[in-house]
Amino acid sequence: QEKLDMSTYPVESIRNFSIIAHVDHGKSTLADRLLEITGTIAKTDRNKQVLDKLQVERERGITVKAQSASLFYNHEGVNYLLNLIDTPGHVDFSYEVSRSLSACQGVILVVDANEGIQAQTVANFYLAFEAQLAIIPVINKIDLKNADPERVEKQIEKLFDIPIEECVRISAKQGTNVEKVLQKVIEKIPPPQCNTVDPLKALVFDSTFDHYRGVIANIALFGGEIQKGHKIVSAHTKKRYEVNEVGILTPNEQPTHTLYAGQVGYLIAGMKEVTEAQIGDTLFLYKQPVEPLPGFKSAKPMVFAGMYPVDQTEYNNLKSALERLTLNDSSVTVHRDSSLALGAGWRLGFLGLLHMEVFNQRLEQEYNMSVILTAPTVPYKAILSSAKLIREYGKAEITIINPAQFPDKLSVSEYLEPTVLGTIVTPHEYIGKIIALCQDRRAVQKDMLYIDERRVMLKYLFPLNEIVVDFYDALKSLSSGYASFDYEDAGYQEADLIKMDILLNGNPVEELATIIHSDKAYATGKLLCERLKDAIPRQLFEIAIQAAVGKKIIARETLKAYRKNVVAKCYGGDITRRMKLLKRQAEGKKLMRKIGNVEVPRDAFIRVLKRQTDK
Repeated sequence: QEKLDMSTYPVESIRNFSIIAHVDHGKSTLADRLLEITGTIAKTDRNKQVLDKLQVERERGITVKAQSASLFYNHEGVNYLLNLIDTPGHVDFSYEVSRSLSACQGVILVVDANEGIQAQTVANFYLAFEAQLAIIPVINKIDLKNADPERVEKQIEKLFDIPIEECVRISAKQGTNVEKVLQKVIEKIPPPQCNTVDPLKALVFDSTFDHYRGVIANIALFGGEIQKGHKIVSAHTKKRYEVNEVGILTPNEQPTHTLYAGQVGYLIAGMKEVTEAQIGDTLFLYKQPVEPLPGFKSAKPMVFAGMYPVDQTEYNNLKSALERLTLNDSSVTVHRDSSLALGAGWRLGFLGLLHMEVFNQRLEQEYNMSVILTAPTVPYKAILSSAKLIREYGKAEITIINPAQFPDKLSVSEYLEPTVLGTIVTPHEYIGKIIALCQDRRAVQKDMLYIDERRVMLKYLFPLNEIVVDFYDALKSLSSGYASFDYEDAGYQEADLIKMDILLNGNPVEELATIIHSDKAYATGKLLCERLKDAIPRQLFEIAIQAAVGKKIIARETLKAYRKNVVAKCYGGDITRRMKLLKRQAEGKKLMRKIGNVEVPRDAFIRVLKRQTDK
């Protein structure tokens, strides 16, 4: 394989850009066309979402990982090097988007000519706008018969203050007008501000693990140059490495002699440990330290779930699989955790439910690991008032991830729950239903804006635990799939939280305790009791399944005992004889209930703790 010479591309002929849009507006399809036009991949009918390489992306038809590719393009006699990053569209992966933008100087904002502006379009636009990047609006799917590009142009002008003349109308599927997008990229997006004479400064913005070569880091060079044999140091771990290979990604790895300032590529430097390639890390030459780049603020997990191996002997294998997967998906936080029923495991923090499902699916497909995921919870906070507890924790404000650590009401001045600011974009005929749904979820309306005569943008402040499980599904089914939803973190607010215990014959079951808002306690308690009644096998004595808040029982189901028909041998005779036999049986059952203890089988736990899909 011939190594490329990258020195022919000076800084002024480099353009770094990413493609951002709402889900399914055609980002990956546009990326395919750009790759074909620049001759990076051959033109065939098989090129469908070439950059979505993971199996889970192929199956679900969504982008999960941001992928980069370098394109070579000749415009007016000058050879340009374009580094393209294709980003995901779901709100759960907005961390990938904000990371990708750090390596870019401009973005292509794709909007569907049929759907118009949706919630994620707005969110991604502001990410790019805050990063002060050049924005090229592109209206895609003009080949559809319902497409209405004029309406979309007006929306873009109204919401984003971008003049109508700047919008490029394309059809990525058929390749109409895509060439124009490349010309716009070259004209509108500035080259990176850096110099090859400066000392080496490289930002690690993504990394993957390869069984044979160790960690492969994707880097963006902000200064200097790097080649095989250079000694480099990581600013984060202070460890020294020797560079084995550098190159560019033309989706596939293409080794080069050297990478120069302003270019984006990959680097292999014999990093053996998964933890060594921290995303957001700065690399520099040995003995030439530089000021580290600001890096990324770490992602804030929104949803926590317990993850346990199905069989405890698999613990170590799962541990190494988790380490490798979190290297590739750095937005997952991992804490050790253990539970009486499920053994040793982890408490993982995800950015949302889809993120959690995709992570689980990748564990199964890429590492053959089957795991138990418990029901998702959100992180609460408590402000302590008792001096003894403050001394114990060392601070007055504590974060509660596990219901077992929930402090008693007497020693707490207030409980706080996480909130998010949700944006809903919907056709106006569904407003009534959606407002009712939001009020049911304890949301507070902040803003309501008509984007044009048919679409409305609503802003609500939601408690996170109300939207975490099934809000999105409910919203989609109410609005026949037209409404779109996006949220961002909005800090904590005071809430009336309680801890609900589940008792079996008066004994609390630690794994089933949950933290909920007092308004929702009764409904949740009843649901859990009913589900447990179906899951626990019957015994020879009766089992009382109760939901309790403190000392107060709020819901109860009774699992009846198996019993022998003791009156089968009575034919006629006096009633007192029957009563005597039944009474004797009842006494026996009572004694049994005192000494018998209820073992909840493991699969019953799994059935109850799994996500509640049967609501």
